[in-house]
Amino acid sequence: MASSVKGNSRLSIAMERTGQWIFSQEIPSDVMVEVGEANFSLHKFMLVAKSNHIRKLVLESTEPDLTRINLSDIPGGPETFEKAAKFCYGVNFEITVQNVAALRCAAEYLEMTDKYCDNNLTGRTEDFLTQVALSSLSGAIVVLKSCEELLPIAEDLKIVHRCVDVATSKASIEASFPSRTPTNWWTEELAILDVEFFGRFITAMKLRGAKSLIVASAIITYAEKWLRDLVRDHSGTGANSAVSNDSALRIRQRELLEAIVSLLPSEKAALPINFLCCLLRSATFVKASSACKTELEKRISVILEHVTVDDLLVLSFTYDGERLFDLESVRKIISGFVEKEQSVAVFNAGDFRAVCSAAMVRVGKTVDAYLGEIATCVDLSISKFNGIANLVPKGARKVDDDLYRAVDIYLKAHPNLDEIEREKVCSVMDALKLSYEARVHASQNKRLPVQIVLHALYYDQLKLRSGVDENEMMQDAVTTRSQVQQDVSLARENESLRTELLRMKMYISDLQKSGPAAKGSLGAATTSSGKGGGGPRKGTFFSSVSKKLGKLNPFKQGSKDDTSNIMDEGVDITKPRRRRFSIS
Repeated sequence: MASSVKGNSRLSIAMERTGQWIFSQEIPSDVMVEVGEANFSLHKFMLVAKSNHIRKLVLESTEPDLTRINLSDIPGGPETFEKAAKFCYGVNFEITVQNVAALRCAAEYLEMTDKYCDNNLTGRTEDFLTQVALSSLSGAIVVLKSCEELLPIAEDLKIVHRCVDVATSKASIEASFPSRTPTNWWTEELAILDVEFFGRFITAMKLRGAKSLIVASAIITYAEKWLRDLVRDHSGTGANSAVSNDSALRIRQRELLEAIVSLLPSEKAALPINFLCCLLRSATFVKASSACKTELEKRISVILEHVTVDDLLVLSFTYDGERLFDLESVRKIISGFVEKEQSVAVFNAGDFRAVCSAAMVRVGKTVDAYLGEIATCVDLSISKFNGIANLVPKGARKVDDDLYRAVDIYLKAHPNLDEIEREKVCSVMDALKLSYEARVHASQNKRLPVQIVLHALYYDQLKLRSGVDENEMMQDAVTTRSQVQQDVSLARENESLRTELLRMKMYISDLQKSGPAAKGSLGAATTSSGKGGGGPRKGTFFSSVSKKLGKLNPFKQGSKDDTSNIMDEGVDITKPRRRRFSIS
């Protein structure tokens, strides 16, 4: 672009340059054409011969001799007008894929059509577009790129539509039958486009029925080029956190990221999960819209079984890796995956709590390993740690060794926790589902609460008492827990019987102290109950106690002649026995 020169002479650089190719320098110029800051000293008769637009300006001018024409709104600016002026003067210049769109738009603006003059600039540029520029994928992309500065006239002339149509057609063929290496070379060339034209290209590819993997390949290349600092740079040097969220850079990154997410193919599994995780972290970093983040979280949760610990760490830490960044997205992703697995289990008429899928088991292992990595962060609260750990169903963990490791790391990184807080941390794991090595470690771990240590020791005692192999004991964790409950129930029942026996002894002692009157009343009650004929025998305190003691009688099955068969018919109840203090 030519710029004005300060000094006595107001002659522009454009005038000096045009003076080199104007062949009629002997004839003084009679018109000054202004294009922005550039001025061109030309001849009206040369311009009017090719341009109907300039002819109209001259004829419709109110001035008797028009000496200045302003064409600042010509598409392509001073450089394009200079080439159009050369064409009017018959000076040769090169039409390329880079300037053909601008020349075509300028020719339309200047009305340099074949109706006004044969073989004019409009026809020349149209021939080049059809025969050269739009004959290849690379040419169509370059022309489409040049149209970004030529709107809306390039749109009105259908140049954009033609470029998109040719580019998508040839890209589809190239993706199916590569003509060069690397096979995705065309995605690199496509990445030069602005996001608006790139979006039109992707939309056209989808309408043509292109495979999701092809569309995804183009999107990945584009995102890595335009969001390189956020997507590909994991060292933190590219994403400067000191930049304000309201800065032009952050606004541009936010708009670009949201546009890219809106272009993702409908097939959820078309994009690799590590790329989606990078996009989600970028969306959180630039404070993208909630709809953008939710879309990425749903896509990741669908294919979470392929996630690695590093992928989850990408979501969790800042670019410098020094502090936790966003655990809420991780929680939503894991929760979404678990809900999906539960719905599948219900649809298949299965019990999700009893049997978990292989995908759920893999995710459980990954989550436990992930917890072990973030447990070292001092700003990780117990609620957040437990919240993520409890998202994984209990049935997804055959053993809790990995979870125990994460708990131990958390306790070690947070030494100031009290007993109650440590119990809360340990509540996420089951001590009965630890392996032998883990139980040995837990029994000697001073960081664990006493309750967890006792559980581990109790399990080992049961194993030693039963003499069952370790592999079989791992399968009997639920049975062991049930046995513990039964032991507690029996202990309570024994305590109840012991209390009843104590009450009976106290009652007998009271009878012995009360004298013969109490014994007489007791005998009368016994006699009356014996003469009751066919009526049911009313239960007494002794009968209820004897029933409970009978449960503890070791000879109940072996001897029929116990005291319960002794009849009281031969006892004379009218005369008191000499041993007044005996009730036997």
